[in-house]
Amino acid sequence: MRQILTGYWGKYKNSLILTPIFVLLETVVTLALPTLMSNIVDVGVAGGNRRYIIICGLLMTALALMSAVSGFISTWNASRAANGFGSNLRQAMFRHIQQFSFADIDRFSTASLITRTTSDVRQLQMAVQMMLRTLIQAPFQLLVAMTIVITYSWRLALIFMISVPLLFVGTVTVMTLVDKLFLLVQQKLDAMNADIQENLIAIRVVKAFVRQRYEREKFKKANDELTRANLRAVGVMIAMSPLATIVLNAVTLCLYWFGGRMVARAELESGQLLAVVSYMSQIMMSVMMFSMVLMQYTRARACGKRIAEVLNTEPDIQDKPDAPARTVAPDHGSVEFRDVSFRYSRTGNGEDVLKNISFSVRPGQTVAIVGGTGSGKSSLVNLIPRFYDVSAGAVLVDGTDVRDYRIQDLRDAIGMVLQKNVLFTGTIRENIAWGNEHATDEEIIAALKSAQAWDFVSQMPEGLDTMLLQGGTNVSGGQKQRLCIARAMLKKPAILILDDSTSAVDSDTESRIRESFRRELADTTVFIIAQRISSVVSADMIVVLDEGAVESVGTHDELMERSAIYRDIYTSQVEEALSDG
Repeated sequence: MRQILTGYWGKYKNSLILTPIFVLLETVVTLALPTLMSNIVDVGVAGGNRRYIIICGLLMTALALMSAVSGFISTWNASRAANGFGSNLRQAMFRHIQQFSFADIDRFSTASLITRTTSDVRQLQMAVQMMLRTLIQAPFQLLVAMTIVITYSWRLALIFMISVPLLFVGTVTVMTLVDKLFLLVQQKLDAMNADIQENLIAIRVVKAFVRQRYEREKFKKANDELTRANLRAVGVMIAMSPLATIVLNAVTLCLYWFGGRMVARAELESGQLLAVVSYMSQIMMSVMMFSMVLMQYTRARACGKRIAEVLNTEPDIQDKPDAPARTVAPDHGSVEFRDVSFRYSRTGNGEDVLKNISFSVRPGQTVAIVGGTGSGKSSLVNLIPRFYDVSAGAVLVDGTDVRDYRIQDLRDAIGMVLQKNVLFTGTIRENIAWGNEHATDEEIIAALKSAQAWDFVSQMPEGLDTMLLQGGTNVSGGQKQRLCIARAMLKKPAILILDDSTSAVDSDTESRIRESFRRELADTTVFIIAQRISSVVSADMIVVLDEGAVESVGTHDELMERSAIYRDIYTSQVEEALSDG
């Protein structure tokens, strides 16, 4: 927590310095006002000195204006510093999360990372803004006001010396009780955000299966749990309010009772009693402000722990400290799996999903990966760009272990069309240019043509400037796949990985796309995962996986002879095609 509060001010340090200066000025001016009021009563009014009353009144007016200006400046600087701190912290968290491996993201969950980057940072930011003013103002105002009261009457000061510790004890007690409750609140907020995110992403499925009622009930449950957690925390916090009210009223009663008797015995001036009452208000206000800050800090501390957990997490996959810069030329994209085993250590059941995988691919070859559902096809290709690291063995690209590459160098050489196609909010041009941010419109159009996507893009009223909604929801599944293929082809990678990326296009279109690969990416090593056997029969090499192990490797003809699994897949699809025909 301390590291967070000291490490993310950046260019806002000047506001961090100016805030306490103007807070002190505001407090000093405010503390002078009750004394001037006392002098007006005891000197001006008692002595009938109108000139003195006017001078003191004008001075009080000037000081009140100075206090207002100082308060405005200190509040503005505190707000600027806190918002700048929050901005820097969010930026640091987002930058750090971008370095996370898939396993790291799985560990926290997407919804929790969103909550930590938004709600948790906001709570910490609010606490910082309050602390910048109150942690300077409250103690200073308390000490100076108490000192002045002692100069008027040490016996009346005893009333404060007894009451203030009572409030602090109550505050610390409440802090102890709500600490874990606020952590629970943020966890319940994670769960609710996860429900919202899942529902909105899958809204078409929800409506297709008429599951709105089920989703509403699921959300209501998460929302009710968050509400109950909040109420438990707030219920403990509001216990401070009656305690503070009782203490404040008791102090006021004691001041008027004992102070009035002292005035009657001429031990204290009337104006001095009024000043003591004013200072009493300032002292109690200081204690209340300090208590509020401590309460806010308690919640912020729970959020800070969650933020620190993210920032202190070392990404599973990192560059080696001495990894040299390496590039993989398009005609050097060889890939070798050398006795590779892999398990999902954080999210799996601890068993290997890939076992002793070994095969080699020469540059420019097309390799097909086939097998049943859950056989490890996607897990296999995810090891090439180091989305995950092997549990045993090694994956080599161009003869070098992928762990010896810098991550950026490795992934710059690899193009991917994932099983779940992702497009971003923006124009078609911006989405395709992810493959090459410096590409010209001519190069983008050429990539779209190669991916068989230019026909439908050119028919859109705005062409390349057509806006895509988040996730590409305003284009069909087949169109989305072809746009993603165009994006990968524009990169002209040394290795291209297609994870079931043509499942939504017809066989004719798929055949033309494969022809584009042979023509445009002749030197590129291509990995294809496909459910349709027609997509893989022309591959240079076909790897058959069965329950995470290599069952057989060879060409279509070779596998038809020696692989029962491949033969069954081929036969079943051919028979299905004949029956449909």
